Amino acid sequence: MIFSNRMTRRAVLAAGLAVLLPAQAGAQADWPSRPIRLIVPFAPGGSNDIIARVLAIRLADRLGQSVIVENKGGAGGTIGTDSVAKAPPDGGTLLFASTSITTNAASGKKLPYDPVKDLEPIGEVGAGPFAVVVSNELKVTTLGEFLALARAKPNSINYGTAGVGGINHLGTELLAAAAKVKLVHVPYKGIGPAFNDLMAGNLQMLLPTLASVAQHIHGGTMRGLAVTGAQRSGLAPELPTAAEAGLPGFQLEAWWGLLGPAGLPAPVVKRLNQELNAVLTLPEVRDALAREGAAPHPGTPEEFGTLIRSELTRWAELVKTAQIQIE
Repeated sequence: MIFSNRMTRRAVLAAGLAVLLPAQAGAQADWPSRPIRLIVPFAPGGSNDIIARVLAIRLADRLGQSVIVENKGGAGGTIGTDSVAKAPPDGGTLLFASTSITTNAASGKKLPYDPVKDLEPIGEVGAGPFAVVVSNELKVTTLGEFLALARAKPNSINYGTAGVGGINHLGTELLAAAAKVKLVHVPYKGIGPAFNDLMAGNLQMLLPTLASVAQHIHGGTMRGLAVTGAQRSGLAPELPTAAEAGLPGFQLEAWWGLLGPAGLPAPVVKRLNQELNAVLTLPEVRDALAREGAAPHPGTPEEFGTLIRSELTRWAELVKTAQIQIE
């Protein structure tokens, strides 16, 4: 009798699974059946927002469903990122992530999510360089001269950032570690006030994205010394790479990519990755990235996951070896 009861329960369970699995498969096959939210964890108007909106339009065209950009700024991107990490993994909520997701995690901040365990990589969008810029009052015209001055006068050069633990902060410290120089960090609440102080001569150096300072460089309000990409940029082709300018092997880029909540069904990840890579070939998307000083980086979810993990390791090691104080 016990045997018979066990068999009955197994039969009932098997029948239930037989009904459930086709229903789940059908739901994935029908995806997307409703509008998709693309969370940008920063305020409107910046590079993250601009690129995300161009992608959203083209992804909507290919998916046959609206892709609605929603800005959820705050805490250096943490608030918006957390909202995606805690969203249902049904393909209805995605994250437009940037380099900050790795600097936030590696900086030692207490985060409400784990960027590896709680988020699913979909694909990289693109990447662009930073620029080494200095005040016009600083009497150097090349990166080599700047580094020589910094070595001769340790802790005499002040650099500004958009805040403690962000990419401007850690990126500058990475450059300082590579060049074996000591600089003084001056954090601001946003990069705009740092720009103003650099142009006023109250700061000596910044490491912003090239796109954000190209007009200032060409307008003569600050001096560009180098870009941090592997190649020169079309936004400022006159600027050498850091490697060309006296810092061999140094490379740093801001990148963007798509992520979803952990547990996102494999068919949804595959479809999104395929459509993202297709969108990245479109001239209007490539032009939008170029205006932000970036180039498209199509690839697989696995490749994007590897990038995120390697960046987490890179920044964590820097914070430890350079003894960077985040709090």
